[in-house]
Amino acid sequence: MTDNRFGKLFSFTSFGESHGPAIGCVVDGVPPRLSLAPNDIQPYLDRRKPGQNRFVTQRKEADEVEILSGVFEGMTTGTPICLLIKNTDQRSKDYGDIAKQFRPGHADYTYFEKYGIRDYRGGGRSSARETAVRVAAGAIADIALSRILGDSYKIKASVVQIGPHKINADRFDENEINNNPFFCGDAKAALEWADYLDDIRKSGSSAGAILEVIATGIPTGIGQPLYGKLDSEIASAMMSINAVKAVEIGAGFSLSEVPGEVAGDEMQMSDGRAEFLSNNAGGILGGISSGEPITARIAIKPTSSILTTRKSIDTDGNNVELMTKGRHDPCVGIRGVPVVEAMMACVLLDLLMRHHAQTTILPDA
Repeated sequence: MTDNRFGKLFSFTSFGESHGPAIGCVVDGVPPRLSLAPNDIQPYLDRRKPGQNRFVTQRKEADEVEILSGVFEGMTTGTPICLLIKNTDQRSKDYGDIAKQFRPGHADYTYFEKYGIRDYRGGGRSSARETAVRVAAGAIADIALSRILGDSYKIKASVVQIGPHKINADRFDENEINNNPFFCGDAKAALEWADYLDDIRKSGSSAGAILEVIATGIPTGIGQPLYGKLDSEIASAMMSINAVKAVEIGAGFSLSEVPGEVAGDEMQMSDGRAEFLSNNAGGILGGISSGEPITARIAIKPTSSILTTRKSIDTDGNNVELMTKGRHDPCVGIRGVPVVEAMMACVLLDLLMRHHAQTTILPDA
């Protein structure tokens, strides 16, 4: 299997399977002399780990991260950082019945067709379990960006819709995001989602979600004009996350419904600097950051593993009916919040480093 590496100057290569002994990644390109310890990374992982409430999978994983290399006396050395997270609560027997059956909506069929073999235990490499190491790598990126960009920098994501139920934007309060199990900025919507997901879970089904992520304090000039556009890199990073089926930047699809004089963000000078009167572009123009908040919305499909009997086929070409046992998220999008934050941080640090590698090599004229 190739293409397990993300990024160019700041990059990480992930490894491991859902029911293997451990998962992990090797993070490369981390600036030297950055203060880093496992306790710096752990809070990021704690926000993503399973088993924290009834609305996520009940698999109990501590997700404790170990740093195996690249750090000396509490400081990064500029060499590759190997991060390891041990798996401690696998129940592979839950998947014995589907060893030769392809679960609808999963990667079972395509993996088997591509490789002629698959790890059926929890989806193996295709499991969302792999996103834990993305969060660990993203923690390092976020710590580095905070050091480089200062207090104005922040990445914050939230769930804005579960199933057909959307938040009320007028009630949105960023301080509410960490006060409920849904990472929701609308306290009333969170209460409604609880009832909705209880019904979904009891019926043996699942629900999708839409997440919104906003990065502030990003300077102008980040991103390449053509094949390394900031928006294309963000979209690619988000689409690489399990169960993500759509990404929009800024106003996204809704821009197709309005005239040009509304869609284009007008500008004026204010206190000697350019000021945008709107942010339909999501903080990106021509693939390059404009200095406005960078915004993206990510659509995540309903969890494919559900306790409802469904039609499929097996490896012998027989038609079968199957029900997926095990412990699964009724809405996998909820735990996607720290994952999209991590991928945003990885993209921004990588492109920031690429920007400075090109533009600061020569002295000022």
